[in-house]
Amino acid sequence: MSRILVVEDNIGIRNVLEKTLKMKGYDVFSVGTGENAVRLFTSDIFDLVITDLRLPKMDGLEVLKKVKKISSTTIVIIMTAYGTIENAIEAMKSGAYDYILKPFSLEEIEIKVEKALSQQRISNENIILKEEIKSRFGWITGKSQKAQKVYKFIKKVSDRPTPVLILGESGTGKELVAREIHENSSRRNFPFVAVNCAALAEGVLESELFGHERGAFTGAHAQKKGRFEIADKGTLFLDEIGDLPLNTQVKLLRFLQEKSFERVGGTNTLKVDARIIAATNKDLKEAIKNKSFREDLFYRLNVITMTLPPLRERREDIPELIDHFWSRYTKELHKDMAITPEVKDILYSYDWPGNIRELENAIERIIVLSEDKVVSIDDLPMELREGISDIIPKALPDNIGFTERVEYFERDIIKQALEKCSYNQIKTSERLKLNRGTLQYKMKKYNLYCKKISTKS
Repeated sequence: MSRILVVEDNIGIRNVLEKTLKMKGYDVFSVGTGENAVRLFTSDIFDLVITDLRLPKMDGLEVLKKVKKISSTTIVIIMTAYGTIENAIEAMKSGAYDYILKPFSLEEIEIKVEKALSQQRISNENIILKEEIKSRFGWITGKSQKAQKVYKFIKKVSDRPTPVLILGESGTGKELVAREIHENSSRRNFPFVAVNCAALAEGVLESELFGHERGAFTGAHAQKKGRFEIADKGTLFLDEIGDLPLNTQVKLLRFLQEKSFERVGGTNTLKVDARIIAATNKDLKEAIKNKSFREDLFYRLNVITMTLPPLRERREDIPELIDHFWSRYTKELHKDMAITPEVKDILYSYDWPGNIRELENAIERIIVLSEDKVVSIDDLPMELREGISDIIPKALPDNIGFTERVEYFERDIIKQALEKCSYNQIKTSERLKLNRGTLQYKMKKYNLYCKKISTKS
């Protein structure tokens, strides 16, 4: 529900506006002075402010400036008499969305309010969409060397017309990388069209990609443009290219060679300028051996190739990804929740076979299902809790003192880190953020040395 603040010193007009807008379903507050408006605005959130230009002491122009200073996204509509229209124009220059001349009809104010809030919703949705595109699988979040390598790849290939082949396990963010390539190219103002080649049956897929003519098959009652035409001057992203049927592979190969094709059931040759980015989690060389993927198509696609690393190979990015997704979903779900260091440790230590998508889904599920202000181990999905005994030290007897408890946990933490790093002291000290000399001292203190396997029979 949109929230509106009405600022009007004439109590009659103020009450009518408040009642009318409430009847339209808005959450409306009204005040009679600019001072009260600013005071209320600093402690509350409003989507739109309707203010009279002429107010005692603090006028509407000053209210506008203070509101915009506090919240640049809040819309302000100025009400003014005919004689002060020049001031209304000045208000527009200062950031007002619109002005309305007194006397006005209630229908006129309703239309202006509806239009303003509709435009605001579209603007907010565009911002959210752009953020989602940039952060959906987390490639924008990541400072590891492997993540940096991907960023450099995106910048290097973005403005080349050459096809790009993106390889990697499921959930590593192949579509996001494709979108980033598009967004960083000169094609950014034209369509980015994504097709999942594994999601459609062979006959449907060909029509979806290349379009069809009327009467081409049963049910083809009208001509239809395919994704290639829709992506003209933009980018066509073919996900799961390894599942593309052989007949369709022939048509794709021809397009890559000649930039031309025919619609299903058509004879006219069409030419479009669409850059192709393909992706797969399959071994295409193995598919070529099995005769399920054309070798000539592979070489056409395999000009510029990038293999995205799985999350377990860029583990140092996990804490940042956790914070990113935690912030995102607590805001989206309107939940004020905290995550404990123990839970973070478990999320960090898990191997995430489904990669960033699995991490994102796990965090969303935790936030949705948890009813507590602080998320505990009990709130974790079962597959994460199964390995807890390897991550969290077991409970200690009550008669053990504070120093012994600290030393026990310290030894356990160092032991786990050493095991994860195959007893490589440099990697372990980096992981624990410990000076190497301190690590060696602790290893000696707790007798933490890799036991060599005996070769004696």
